[in-house]
Amino acid sequence: MSGVAAVAELASCRGVSVVHGSGDARVAALEAVDFAVRAGERVSLFGPSGSGKTTLLHVLGGLIVPHAGEVHWRGEELSALDAVARGRARSAGIAFVFQGANLLPTFTAYENVAFAAYVRNGDRSDLERDLTPLELLELVGLSSKRDALPAELSGGESQRVALARALAQRPEMLLCDEPTGHLDSDTGSRVLDLIDALHEEFGFSQVTATHDADVAARFDRAVGLVDGRITGTERFS
Repeated sequence: MSGVAAVAELASCRGVSVVHGSGDARVAALEAVDFAVRAGERVSLFGPSGSGKTTLLHVLGGLIVPHAGEVHWRGEELSALDAVARGRARSAGIAFVFQGANLLPTFTAYENVAFAAYVRNGDRSDLERDLTPLELLELVGLSSKRDALPAELSGGESQRVALARALAQRPEMLLCDEPTGHLDSDTGSRVLDLIDALHEEFGFSQVTATHDADVAARFDRAVGLVDGRITGTERFS
């Protein structure tokens, strides 16, 4: 992806805080967090449940506006945009894979991927470099399941459809929230291997939240979070 190569620091948070509740019920989900991901980099956010990993992913992807600090995406201050503009920015290069796949339950595997492509591209048919929904399902080994509804898929198959759906958005940054959390260890390992292979092929940046130390160690670096604060960084490559 030429767009990825052109930008050194793809996304960043500077002094970001997110607060839930008020008074005695006030909880800091994130507190004065500084974080950045470079183009093509693979980063894990490692910490226990409630440490702020998911909140940081949502802030990076523009789903949440922080109460303090700034969020930048490709040099633009994402946190200063209104909801419509943030959505437009997301659709131009950010994709999510959630823990539970979150597929549309009444859409087939093919339709889930096709819908994501339509949201990204509208009705334009001149984007020659885009893979078709069926090609994306082939890429994740699920072309034979194109007509299956989510309820007819296994957990691993659902996550692979979710990956194909994310790739339909042509992401420069893929944000994964515990993508193996609902899977057994063997299936989870295969899903992670697939994400690694797709990263090698497409070159997107990747930020993955996990509470599993073995998963965290698969990445270029692991950023530790506890109680909404970054506790340190460990590099693996």
